[in-house]
Amino acid sequence: MNSKIVKTFTLATVLTFGFANAQQKPKVVLDNFFNNEKKENKETKVLEPWHYTWNDTSNGGFSLLGEIFTKQGAEISMLATAPAKKDLKNASVYIIVDADIDKEAYGGKANPIDAASIKNLVEWVNKGGVLVLMSNDSGNSEFEHFNKLAAEFGIHFNGDSYNRVQKKEFDQGKVMVPAGNEVFSEQKLYMKEVSSIDVKNPAKAILTAEGRNIGAIAKFGKGTVFALGDPWCYNEYIDGKKLPADFTNYQGTEEWVKWLLKQSK
Repeated sequence: MNSKIVKTFTLATVLTFGFANAQQKPKVVLDNFFNNEKKENKETKVLEPWHYTWNDTSNGGFSLLGEIFTKQGAEISMLATAPAKKDLKNASVYIIVDADIDKEAYGGKANPIDAASIKNLVEWVNKGGVLVLMSNDSGNSEFEHFNKLAAEFGIHFNGDSYNRVQKKEFDQGKVMVPAGNEVFSEQKLYMKEVSSIDVKNPAKAILTAEGRNIGAIAKFGKGTVFALGDPWCYNEYIDGKKLPADFTNYQGTEEWVKWLLKQSK
């Protein structure tokens, strides 16, 4: 073959594949079905998803977390239905936070995690998906159905409440991360009113508070599961306005996001 043709083909191939790779972004999907809270927009009078959602810029929103994901090159979206196979097919990371109890759900009726969703998620993780399960403390989150999903990966949320903080005694909510942690660097994080977690194979604990496991990870097939007993990275605790300077929740959130995206590759 003519060497000039070979060189041209090689250059074109490199450019084509380089362009394709540049266009591929990890897709981070946030559940808006099992956690389905809505609030009226004061200006438009329209009901909008809120509380642990990308669009929510209030203290309880995930708008800053969404910004961190996009800064790391991810594409973020929300899913307002139960996760079907087609919804998960192109997802890199799927996040479920604070599954509703009836009193919190829009319309007063929660959408519990069902058997079909569990099957779809288990298969997706096994093929390489990264699943994030963040619960809440007792009385503020659904546990029975959430635990049926978590149990597939050796994880159980106990539905209790640790690191209870009185007024501005912020140190009561400290979580000390020791050196050598698989996800975070050595630092002081803030997580209050956290559910403890029990683990068995393939899961392992990675964070503790008051002597109890509160965070875990599990390698399952080609995929990864990250579990935490608190939605710890909402705006109020990563915007730098409320917590004392020795808490490093923003730094910790950045490290966590980078770790999740690395697992998805």
